[in-house]
Amino acid sequence: MEAKTPESSKTILTDLVLPSETNPINNLFGGELLARMDRAASISARRHSRRIVVTASVNNVSFNRSIPLGSVVTIEAKVSRAFKSSMEVYIDVWIEDRESGECIKANEAIYTFVAVDETGRPVSVPKLTPETDLEKERYDAALRRKQLSLVVAGKMKPQDATELKALFD
Repeated sequence: MEAKTPESSKTILTDLVLPSETNPINNLFGGELLARMDRAASISARRHSRRIVVTASVNNVSFNRSIPLGSVVTIEAKVSRAFKSSMEVYIDVWIEDRESGECIKANEAIYTFVAVDETGRPVSVPKLTPETDLEKERYDAALRRKQLSLVVAGKMKPQDATELKALFD
């Protein structure tokens, strides 16, 4: 299986925030944003693996800025690291300033997907080769996040988490 780049999985979804998608103070519901991010990230994971993908976890979500009614929202997702059958997908959420057209980062998230066959069994995915400095940074951090989650879940001994030990050496 030939390695792929994060750019080959890049997915951009742009949409408008409508009244039915907002809370009583006219900001986008958090759950609506989570669903949009999940859709973009799943397309990204599918582009990388060319397989059926399922959401395994929502590892992190940062709601840093509210997204008002009428906003143009752009969600950009890319695979940040591929493991055996799982892929970490990093998601950036941007809102477009109505007057200047400038895009402002509003939120970010990290989701994990697993590639599966038609019976739901995990299958191998291509390796990922990061190219830009940001892609390399996210690629390296993905392994630390994976090891930390395995330690917390009791599936890895802390002393075996080599990437975490490197942070403290």
